[in-house]
Amino acid sequence: MNATSLPSADALRAALAGLLDGLPPRQATQAVERLIANYRGTTPTDAPVLRDRSDVAAYAAYRMPATFEAVRAALGALRDAAPDWEPATHTDIGGGTGAASWAVAEAWDGTARTTVLDWAEPALALGRELADGVFDAEWRRARISGTLRLDDTDLVTVSYVLKELTEADRAAVVAEAARVARAVVIVEPGTPDGYERIIAARTLLVEAGLTVAAPCPHSGACPIQPGTDWCHFAARVSRSSLHRQVKGGTLPYEDEKFSYVAATRFPAAPVIPVVPAVSRVTRRPQIRKGQVLLDLCGPEGLAKETVTKRHGPLYKAARDAEWGDAWPPE
Repeated sequence: MNATSLPSADALRAALAGLLDGLPPRQATQAVERLIANYRGTTPTDAPVLRDRSDVAAYAAYRMPATFEAVRAALGALRDAAPDWEPATHTDIGGGTGAASWAVAEAWDGTARTTVLDWAEPALALGRELADGVFDAEWRRARISGTLRLDDTDLVTVSYVLKELTEADRAAVVAEAARVARAVVIVEPGTPDGYERIIAARTLLVEAGLTVAAPCPHSGACPIQPGTDWCHFAARVSRSSLHRQVKGGTLPYEDEKFSYVAATRFPAAPVIPVVPAVSRVTRRPQIRKGQVLLDLCGPEGLAKETVTKRHGPLYKAARDAEWGDAWPPE
């Protein structure tokens, strides 16, 4: 790895800007519009969403920064739960241009040997270009479906992929990830249907013998009643000028809403402790005069907690708490 170009959000933005310099704005906008239509519709397993380099370039500018930040947040929660663990190998299922692989490389300083699997060769080619000189990875074409077979690996990431698959293929891909990996991190959009896909995947992972490390403080049934709410979080994404141009936005940032699950199955020896959060903040904290209102999910289910000035240091921690944080702080 080039020590002068470490994997990070800034390095990713710089790589995107350099690679996409000169892309006609109208061409990028048209490709983005096609991608939005595809992602909001139903895409069959045998029809890759990213068809050619213009699609891939638009996707990279439009989606990679947000996907990177969402996966980065999920990996951060996994690292908090299992700080003594470090993956030596990583497989990125449906990794496309490699946003999740960038996040993994940043989380563990590029030490994991990464394999990116995707069915769109143009996406793999562009991902290889973006990562050149930053982290090492094998970019391999593979059909992401129920026929997928994986080699044993320490970590599997599946980010923003399940919606593109049929229900049967989703279950098969998650089961295959659970079969070969010591840790599985799955990220989906922070929408009601994205949350439903995460819950279905979470159930499969638990049934396969994995333990939920994050975001849940337990591996039992989710306390949220179907149809009443959904569990999701937000990651702040800094927008480059290129990002604002492609997305048609004016603000220097956006918030990426996402749902996720991180589950582990570590060997008995050596012992690798996994300590989920005692509870987790499931909504933006509401800061009022002299008090902070927290929505929490814990082993006993959903709860609300009011932290006031009389709680001393805990009150300051509550004012600093963010959506998705573990609670209480260590």
